[in-house]
Amino acid sequence: MFSNFKRIVTLTLLASAAGQVPAAPAPVADLSNSVSVSTSRAKKPSSESDVQRLERLLENRNSVQLKMQQQLDDMALEVSELRGQLERNSYDMQQMLQRQRELFIELDRVRGEMKNKTTSSSQPTVDTDIAGTFSSNVDEQTAYQNAVDLILKKRDYSGAIAAFQQFQKDYPDSNFASNAHYWLGQLYFAKKQDKEAAQSFAAVITYSDSNKRADALVKLGDIAKRNNNLAQANKYYQQVVDEYPSSASAKVAKENLN
Repeated sequence: MFSNFKRIVTLTLLASAAGQVPAAPAPVADLSNSVSVSTSRAKKPSSESDVQRLERLLENRNSVQLKMQQQLDDMALEVSELRGQLERNSYDMQQMLQRQRELFIELDRVRGEMKNKTTSSSQPTVDTDIAGTFSSNVDEQTAYQNAVDLILKKRDYSGAIAAFQQFQKDYPDSNFASNAHYWLGQLYFAKKQDKEAAQSFAAVITYSDSNKRADALVKLGDIAKRNNNLAQANKYYQQVVDEYPSSASAKVAKENLN
């Protein structure tokens, strides 16, 4: 019994000594640092990926903006070219209409003169119902009148060309020969058949006493100018100024001289 009591006392003393020894602190700081370092290392690759993605988005946006700007520049150039073409077409149309107005005015004047001549010479006038019909069997003056009426009444320019061509074949020595060449030149000029127009106007200027000679020279200048032959155009215009200084044709020629 004494032996058991001694054992209990011994165990009690040992337990008391063990309780007085201070416990070692737990490594809390080390664990916290370890977790912080691990977290930092885990986030670093993710941050670099975001930067790269942002750079790529910026590059794509810049590329799209450059493409859009290029398309806008191309469209602006096309619009400018179309506007220029429209202006040129408008100018050509105005020139053609002006020439047609001049042609109609002159033809109307000639038609009036021919009617006066017909009346004064007691010759029968042309039946208005058949004024647009051309026949090589009618007399010279009526044949010429028919060709003129194809323009004034029928507005049949192709038919008028054929009529004047036939008139020249049937009446090569007619007093209206130079006028026939002139009106053919006007018709060809309005249709932009410059080669044929130039031939007709060149035929007119061979008639030194023709009242259409000065205007035919102007028209030859206009044809040369329309075909970018400015030297030849100025030559014709200057010839008009020199030979017909007081005429209306000379005034037109001066305005076109470069």
